[in-house]
Amino acid sequence: MAAAVAVGVLAGPAATARPTHSRQVGKTSLPQLSHRGPFLTDAAGRVVFIHGVNAVYKRAPYVAPKSARGFTARDADFLARNGLNGVRLGVLFAGVMPKPGVIDHHYLNQVNRIVQLLASRHIWVLLDFHQDAFNERFDGEGFPAWATNDDGLPFVNLGSFFVNDQTPAVQHAYDHLWNDDTGLWHYYAQAWKAVAKKWRDQPYLMGYDLFNEPNAGSQMLTCANPLGCPIFDARLEKFYDYVRAAIRTVDHRGLVFYEPQFLFNAISQSNFTHVDDPEVALSWHDYACTPAFVEGGVVPGDLDCQINEPRVMDNAAAQIKAMGGGGIMSEFGAGDDLSDLARLTSLADGHLSGWMYWQYKHWADPTGGGNEGLFADDSKLSSVKTAKLAVLVHPYPQAIAGTPTSMSWNATAKTLRFGYVPNRSTGLTDVFLPALTCHHGCTIKVKGGKVVRRTKLHAYLRSRPGAKAVAVTVAAKRS
Repeated sequence: MAAAVAVGVLAGPAATARPTHSRQVGKTSLPQLSHRGPFLTDAAGRVVFIHGVNAVYKRAPYVAPKSARGFTARDADFLARNGLNGVRLGVLFAGVMPKPGVIDHHYLNQVNRIVQLLASRHIWVLLDFHQDAFNERFDGEGFPAWATNDDGLPFVNLGSFFVNDQTPAVQHAYDHLWNDDTGLWHYYAQAWKAVAKKWRDQPYLMGYDLFNEPNAGSQMLTCANPLGCPIFDARLEKFYDYVRAAIRTVDHRGLVFYEPQFLFNAISQSNFTHVDDPEVALSWHDYACTPAFVEGGVVPGDLDCQINEPRVMDNAAAQIKAMGGGGIMSEFGAGDDLSDLARLTSLADGHLSGWMYWQYKHWADPTGGGNEGLFADDSKLSSVKTAKLAVLVHPYPQAIAGTPTSMSWNATAKTLRFGYVPNRSTGLTDVFLPALTCHHGCTIKVKGGKVVRRTKLHAYLRSRPGAKAVAVTVAAKRS
């Protein structure tokens, strides 16, 4: 706990002009994500905001079952109904390649069942090679046993993923990976190539998240400072470039997400350089204060959160600009501290960033806390934690026909405000209106534009000819 607290205490660039892409399959344009500057964009060029969740099943068979406690059509409907329009879906290396060089296509088909459920509801899917503490041998998950080399060092579970991740046996396994002294890069890249080949033409593909929370191994302490670890980051970037090159042999335009080293989440900046690929992005996490380790925190008023969480956001914005990519906060939360969830989602709004809460269901997570899911009972959607859901679900623009300039949500007044510089050629701005907020109705005021169509859960806006800016206010009606 002392180590966790120490880490917590120590510890929106402008868009660049670049044409957006629309992948063509025959004469059909696939809905997939690209980016314009730091913003994720759809095939029409609209800026897409993701308010989503993680769905990572860490135990064998590494994919959620088709059951009430797993993931079914009812779960996909729940997400769509609540405007949770993105899922970071676990696709584990251990499942993809259970033996060296052997792709398990049955496993990919099991994952594909969930991909299709999500895509059919127009939910964006970020495919995630998730790992924590490398392998089950270390009470973690991700890498297959054949790829795990700890040099025979003993391992004792110390009761915390954060602490286990710093033990010698685990760090030796990571060292062998980063040194590539057993040829593991080749196998990892080939696994990703198989995944990209399967889903390269998948509607509502968000992209490929190459590696969850990389541990720097024996170099980890060099990262435990505000400036981070440039030497390790150079090696990590080389690894990502290698894997991305394999993906590019089968998919030239899918968005590839790099993740910073583990301590970026709380204390240190990332030092990736410009990536010579027009379709790259940063997938980053914000667990920068004590609620990430202790429900409710231990510092009165969560002062460390107020200092460190914005710093992680700023570091992410700087890294996105340096890479020349897009970005999203793909993990945060992992608990029932509602003030922390509200603070982080508000920070994301201020930075004009989308987000993905960790996580949808607990699924007996071996490296997480018991309160991280949205439900008290994974098998019962009726057991949803309503107070948590109310923090995460509120009106927001799912797609903006232009360049966003501001966004804020006032939970007390139940009022959303956002602004953008319009681009009429990209179509309509799509505002999600959840029943949770708008059960008595919601009013919409548009300066510089108008509402042209409205459905039960969405309002579609068009800017007025010649408008230089659009300002939108959405407010819940009182009973």
